[in-house]
Amino acid sequence: MTKKFLALLMGILMTLTLTACGGGGDKPADKPADKPAASTDKKETGLLGKADAEKHLKVGTTTAPDGHYVLGLVEMQKKLEELSGGKMTLDIYPNSALGGESDMMDAVSTGTQDMVLSSTGPISSFSTATKRWSTLDLPYLFKDREQAYKVLDGDIGKKLLEDFNGTGVKAIGFWENGFRELTNNKKEVKTPADLAGMKIRTMENPVHMATYTQLGATPTAMAWGEIFSALQQGTVDGQENPLAIILTAKVYEVQKYLSMIDLFYSPCVLMINEDIYNGFTDEQKKWFDEAAEYGKQQERKISQEIDSKARAEMEKQGVTFTDVNKDEWVKAAMPVYENTSIGIDNELLAQIRSETGN
Repeated sequence: MTKKFLALLMGILMTLTLTACGGGGDKPADKPADKPAASTDKKETGLLGKADAEKHLKVGTTTAPDGHYVLGLVEMQKKLEELSGGKMTLDIYPNSALGGESDMMDAVSTGTQDMVLSSTGPISSFSTATKRWSTLDLPYLFKDREQAYKVLDGDIGKKLLEDFNGTGVKAIGFWENGFRELTNNKKEVKTPADLAGMKIRTMENPVHMATYTQLGATPTAMAWGEIFSALQQGTVDGQENPLAIILTAKVYEVQKYLSMIDLFYSPCVLMINEDIYNGFTDEQKKWFDEAAEYGKQQERKISQEIDSKARAEMEKQGVTFTDVNKDEWVKAAMPVYENTSIGIDNELLAQIRSETGN
């Protein structure tokens, strides 16, 4: 069977059962994830849209209900209802309730799911048209958020989003995951040398895996829904994620060391089924686009707000934070840029560097 057929079949099964696939939230992966209840009272669920809206768009994410992805989607939901006079809304499914990111992207492409907010992790392997997206996953590509926003909201980002045209998916815009930090439960990690022999969970992302290999660790790719049991059982020693995810998913309950390495800036992308979007009237497109842009800006603010409080909150939980010599980590990671096996697009890289001056 083809990948598209398998994706269609999986999407139908997930839609019928709404079985939570675990992880990404505040509980171990073997506990069912939160999912919207039948009630339409947003104070109760915080997720389902206006009950009598004419058009409900189902959007999935792997993150916790109180995480930056979901809170940003709630802002988009409210704005979409406001702009449309209650005619359009979002129904938001957190905690991998509709599957992992790769599964949800496939489901959106086949039309068995309306929307997904996904990290860039699975995008480079989604289609030959999006292969060059692996370039965005390079270590220390951006020095700060401002550089990332400049590139992703400008012409470079616009052209990257257009790579999805014709794939069944329309990419709407770059939201924020954040700078990825390193946690582990074995020892304080100050230098790349401290990573020697450590097993680190990464996304199923060739650039991230190659980078951790270059730094001396043993990267282990696994879906987010598997991570808690893997950390609890010692299958892996550590993992890497932005502070907002580490805090809201309570990773600190099983990881007591956190190194502030800022290794990758990780955006996320809001996507909708191409046929659904193209079927909107001009007025509906206007409402949707404006709400999506508003949601993006609010989600970025929320991401920064969570980051600003995350350290103090996790230190109260007994987490040891380590501020590293960033120059040492940059130097150790740079050989990855010469790796010809991970799909880096040198033309795109040059364009990004021209914008950032890095």
